[in-house]
Amino acid sequence: MDDFDYEVPVSCIIFDCDGTLVDSEVLAQMAIVEVFAKHGVKLDLQDCLDNFQGGKLADVLMQTCERYQLQLSIDELELHYREICQRLFSDHLEPIEGVPELLLMLKDVGIDMCVASNGPVSKMEMSLEMTGLLPYFRDHLFSGFDANSWKPAPDLLHYAAMNMAVPTQECMFIDDTILGVQAGINAGMRTVFFNSRQNVIVDHPLVVTVTSMNELKTLLERLPLSNCWA
Repeated sequence: MDDFDYEVPVSCIIFDCDGTLVDSEVLAQMAIVEVFAKHGVKLDLQDCLDNFQGGKLADVLMQTCERYQLQLSIDELELHYREICQRLFSDHLEPIEGVPELLLMLKDVGIDMCVASNGPVSKMEMSLEMTGLLPYFRDHLFSGFDANSWKPAPDLLHYAAMNMAVPTQECMFIDDTILGVQAGINAGMRTVFFNSRQNVIVDHPLVVTVTSMNELKTLLERLPLSNCWA
């Protein structure tokens, strides 16, 4: 597919998780800041938000260690990070505004839905369960760790489409990060850039930008939606 086709039916919507379904990006970057603060490195939260969103966690940790010349175990840092995330998420995590209503509408229409994230399935399950969204996606969570490939490579999205038994051209992918959007482009998949912060412009024929879930709902109303139960 070369552009965002408004005529081909959408049979499956693939969501990113963090920052798209759940309002976790600030919390996740706060965890990065806290992890490195324990090792004497003061990271700027806004810099983390600008540079780390959507990246593979192990790469973020490794690059930060290299930048500050830290000789630390990436496995131990990752474990510590996930412990901090669990605490922060438990106290503060909420769904993105408008997501519960959107998912209910899609469920009523009968559209297949799944999640494709660079993070592990266990993290997706935790986030979605805490926000009450897990019932919409149970058994339809696809991780870069399972595909052994991470965004912006296209493999994870192809893996998700294959497991959902839906042709790529009938999928639509929604992500809030540039790395995620690039993955959608690389996969040749209609892609929605959920740009709630309105801080980046993406100009590509496969990509449509929305700034809220209400805008996404309006976009979906323009598209033919294929009922997977029909």
